[in-house]
Amino acid sequence: MSQYRDKNVVITGGSSGMGLALAELLVQGGARVVITGRSQDKLDAAGKRLGSNAVTFRGDVASLPDLDTLADRVKSEFGSVEALFVNAGISLLTPLKSTTEEMYDELFSINVKGAFFTLQSLAPLLSPNAGVVLTTSIANVIGQVDTSVYAAGKAALRSMARTFSGELLPRGIRVNAISPGPIDSGILETMNLPKEAISEFREERIASNPMGRYGTVEEFARAAAFLAFDATYTTGIELAVDGGETQL
Repeated sequence: MSQYRDKNVVITGGSSGMGLALAELLVQGGARVVITGRSQDKLDAAGKRLGSNAVTFRGDVASLPDLDTLADRVKSEFGSVEALFVNAGISLLTPLKSTTEEMYDELFSINVKGAFFTLQSLAPLLSPNAGVVLTTSIANVIGQVDTSVYAAGKAALRSMARTFSGELLPRGIRVNAISPGPIDSGILETMNLPKEAISEFREERIASNPMGRYGTVEEFARAAAFLAFDATYTTGIELAVDGGETQL
C-alpha cells in the first residue's frame, strides 16, 4: 500500500489513542510521520510500533519553546509538510461548582493555546495544497453535563478551523476540523474515574448512539486522513465521526 508514499506528516498527540492509530494508518500507506507527546514511555512504545518511518518528539504543546524546537526538528527531518494533524488535547470533567482555576487554565492552555501556536509554529513548513486537521469534539455542539470548559475549548477550535481556512487558503492550504463522538480510544481510563462510573458512562453513550456502539480509533483515522489528503475541495468544515449522535 503506497497511498501516502513520500508524504510528510506531523501529528501532535500521536503517541496513543486516535493519534497513534492515525500515525499507523499513514505509515502503513508510505508516509513519513513525526508524532509528539508528553510521555517518553508512550513515545518509545509508539516509535517501536510504527517503525523507521516515524520520528518521535517529546514536548508539550502548551510550551512555546517546545513548539519552536518541534518546528526546527520537523524542518531538519522533512523540510516541508503535506499534512498537519493538531490532535493533542486533554479531557477533564469540569462541574461548575468544583472546577478550579488551575483546571480551567490547564484545559485552555493545552487544548486551545496549544493548538493555535502549534499551527503558528508549523505553518511556514506547510507545502502548497497541504491539509490541516484540528481535532474538536461533539462536546462543542451538544450540552454534555460537567464538560463546560472542555466543550468551550473545542468550540474555539471549531471556530479556528474557519478563520485559519481564510488565512491559509491563499497558499492553497485547507484547514478542517474532525469531531469525534464516542471513540474507544482509552481516554476514559485516564480520567481517574471509578471503574463503575466508566462502565455506566459507556453504557449510556452506547444506548443513546444511533449506531448503538462506540467508534474505533481506526474509523477516526480513516476520516482524518480523508480530510487531510482526499477532500481537496473542502475547507473550513467540521466532520462528525460520531455514529450519527449529533445528526440524528
